[in-house]
Amino acid sequence: MSKQDQDATEFTRVLQVSGGIILGMVLKAAVEFNLFEIMANAAAVDGASPFGDDAKKLSSDDIVAHLPTQNPAATAMLERILRFLSAHSFLTRTVVAGEGGQEQSLYGLESICKNYIPDQDGVSFAPLLVMLHDKVIIDSLLCLKDALLEGGIPFNKAHDGMDAFEYPAIDSRFNDVFNQAMYNHTTLIMKKILEVYAGFEELTEIVDVGGGTGATLAKIMSKYPHIRGINFDLPHVIKNAPPLAGVEHVGGDMFESVPKGEVIFMKWILHDWSDGHCLKLLQNCCNSLPESGKVIIVESIVPENTNTGSSSELSNVMSNDMVMLAVNPGGKERSIKEFEALAKESGFATVELICSVAIYSVLEFHKKV
Repeated sequence: MSKQDQDATEFTRVLQVSGGIILGMVLKAAVEFNLFEIMANAAAVDGASPFGDDAKKLSSDDIVAHLPTQNPAATAMLERILRFLSAHSFLTRTVVAGEGGQEQSLYGLESICKNYIPDQDGVSFAPLLVMLHDKVIIDSLLCLKDALLEGGIPFNKAHDGMDAFEYPAIDSRFNDVFNQAMYNHTTLIMKKILEVYAGFEELTEIVDVGGGTGATLAKIMSKYPHIRGINFDLPHVIKNAPPLAGVEHVGGDMFESVPKGEVIFMKWILHDWSDGHCLKLLQNCCNSLPESGKVIIVESIVPENTNTGSSSELSNVMSNDMVMLAVNPGGKERSIKEFEALAKESGFATVELICSVAIYSVLEFHKKV
């Protein structure tokens, strides 16, 4: 590549990165006014394919007719949003001759949009997108510089000293946003994990630490109904947990104690906390397990060499790490060596990396060899 071409490529990338937040915020707006569902439902009514080249094509007028708006500028605004999303390969765009000989754009869904439309279980990645672009999270990211220079946790700086685990208890709106994001994300990821991980087959009981409203146990027990589950989380989280057959919801503080069980499960918990917090939590887990027990952990793993280009997997893991840096008290994504060190120091004998799904890996911490 010539220097001129390299400069042009870098120039284009700098401009793209400078506006990086725009795509996420436009997608957030789109899922909040149900753009993708409206388009998919229109295809279903006509028996057309919802995605790809054969997808039903709609104009901005067609879509606005399904929106609860009297705004006379809505069609023009939506047209620009649709054009933007087509430029980012979320929608197809076809220009046809309209009334009076004027050109008209028709839009269809690309396959990627299915991830933002509820599936047969009623879940999608839309709530996770909404949560990560919520004002509560964005305000925390805006405090990164101040936290770096002055000390402290960005989230706490943005929210009057309150940490990310206290805050949802006083903000019911964000508590609902967070719980919906975790429920949907957990259901989708656990569905994939259950396809490749067989470690639940021989279990009779499992304690899900930080289990939220019970989505993980619900998914596990739908495949293994013989398992008895204990869903353990903070009291304000358990308060919103629905009744689940075979599941006991227990409120408490995992840094004080953890319910006893044959096996303990934790998904996306250790990355929320500092090494010191993780050691305390893992020691509590170790104390609550029988000698033959183990902790099953689902986390992202940072590769030892992060200078390996810009793969989407690496980029996603590193983006998660930035969210942890901005939001949680010492939270971070870890390498396999860091997980092994935590396990050993907290009393576990061995660590096994069992399998991976996308950027998530299943690790087992065994109490004895």
